[in-house]
Amino acid sequence: MEHTVKAFDEEIGQLRGLIAQMGGLAEHAIIGSMEALKRHDVEAAQAIVAGDKQIDAIEQQVERLAVQLIALRAPLADDLREVVAALKIAGVVERIGDYAKNIARRVEAIEDHGDIEPLSVLPAMAHMAGQMVHEALDAFAARDPQAAIRVTESDRALDDFYNSLFRVLVTYMMENPASIGQVAHLLFVAKNLERVGDHATNVAEMVFYAATGVHMGERERGLTPRV
Repeated sequence: MEHTVKAFDEEIGQLRGLIAQMGGLAEHAIIGSMEALKRHDVEAAQAIVAGDKQIDAIEQQVERLAVQLIALRAPLADDLREVVAALKIAGVVERIGDYAKNIARRVEAIEDHGDIEPLSVLPAMAHMAGQMVHEALDAFAARDPQAAIRVTESDRALDDFYNSLFRVLVTYMMENPASIGQVAHLLFVAKNLERVGDHATNVAEMVFYAATGVHMGERERGLTPRV
């Protein structure tokens, strides 16, 4: 039995490591795509698009290991919740990588962005979204439900950021009709960043459930966590 428990712990550690690796790549892709946009670095953007395959490959590793853990170790209670959460989180992180890839793909289309002042605000939004992803995955690694709650609380600030930026960009297009094509791409970039925040919140909610056995919405109704 001790050998089995040790093997399970090692495999759970491997699962956490893969999730952390995926998250690091996704976070790097978010920041990198924004840097490529700022510099209009098409080559760097193409590298980010190509690098998304690595995130996809790690997701497949997570899926195989999670299925193996469930089939061979038959985990129960909080252990099973953690394995299932890892499986779901891998899918969400893969989608976050896709949003970064979508941003990178627009770099080539946004050619004359030197005069578009709102572009200077997007890196701050990207930093906020990337930080949410980082903190959500840290919460998973630490099985920290309180840290997960803090991530969900950050989502409102990111949404406010997006709504404010949306108004600024729309106003800019109205005042500068020649910029409509370019600014429309920036609107899509901002929306992708807002969706990254939504997905980081989804990860945090899964972390909270894996750690407590209670869904985050149930917490607000005063249900007792089942650790």
